[in-house]
Amino acid sequence: MISPVMAAFILLAVLLLLHGDAAAAKSSDPCGPKSKRDPLTLRPDKITVLINGFSESRIPLLQSIAATYSLSPLVSSVIILWGNPSTPPHILDQLSLNLSSAGPISILRQTSGSLNARFLPRPDHIHTLAVLICDDDVEVDTVSFEFAFRVWSANNHRLIGLFARSHDLDLNRKEWLYTVHPDRFSIVLTKFMILNSDYLYKYSCEGGARMAELRRVVDSARNCEDILMNFVVADWNGVGPVLVGAEKVRDYGDARNDGDDEGRFSVGLSGGRRGRGEHRKRRGWCITEFHRVLGRMPLRYSYGKVVDSVGEQGLCQKSGKLVFCDQ
Repeated sequence: MISPVMAAFILLAVLLLLHGDAAAAKSSDPCGPKSKRDPLTLRPDKITVLINGFSESRIPLLQSIAATYSLSPLVSSVIILWGNPSTPPHILDQLSLNLSSAGPISILRQTSGSLNARFLPRPDHIHTLAVLICDDDVEVDTVSFEFAFRVWSANNHRLIGLFARSHDLDLNRKEWLYTVHPDRFSIVLTKFMILNSDYLYKYSCEGGARMAELRRVVDSARNCEDILMNFVVADWNGVGPVLVGAEKVRDYGDARNDGDDEGRFSVGLSGGRRGRGEHRKRRGWCITEFHRVLGRMPLRYSYGKVVDSVGEQGLCQKSGKLVFCDQ
């Protein structure tokens, strides 16, 4: 028979254990009370870089991209969000060791396989007002990156990107399309997307049951998280994204690549007209579903591109040739 003193001790131990489990669950809650940061506590002059990583074959390229970003004086930290659960720990340990001398770079193994996880608020790691979301197979030159950040600083309620797409409506089928227009755009891709860190919270933690259903569409398609972020931001601010011109951008993941012509990186590429057609069809389905769930179409078109210099547009004849007059 257990004495009253022993029973009280056991009860206390159980309560402490339950409290510890509850505290741990609360601290791991991505939408807990500390997840929504006061903008005044975040640095406006720096940016946090979140690189989405998955393929072990792209680790050499990922390492190069992360190191390049970390060297910029505008970067507060670089966080690699590793989403492949089958990657052995020693591979990520080696990557972390290789990057240890490059700057403030950390690797976070994603606890969820959902693509929505790339937009978690992460208050313990993000201490800047601006966040760059980018992929592990897109190289952007430093000048273009820093120019894009300056453009965002003047438009910090909008999405800033280097890769643009559009939505359109098929009147006959009564469904939305994912496409490319030469003269307008309404979507920027997470190949390179700068946004206000508050939008991470809006995407992941606000909107109630409707937003939860929108995130389930992403999980069902295993795609379209970038399109949903464009929906969230446009629905909040009522304007389209900003497209920025870049000097040198290499997209190793573009299906139009012929192959690895430099032999430096092994990058798995999926190509062909059929593959691109299926990709667009799936993303069109996402837009249609987002519109159905939300009950409105918030995407707004933008026009033109922001460039980092203004040159003479007129042509003059020099040495028998027509050239720009300022040449």
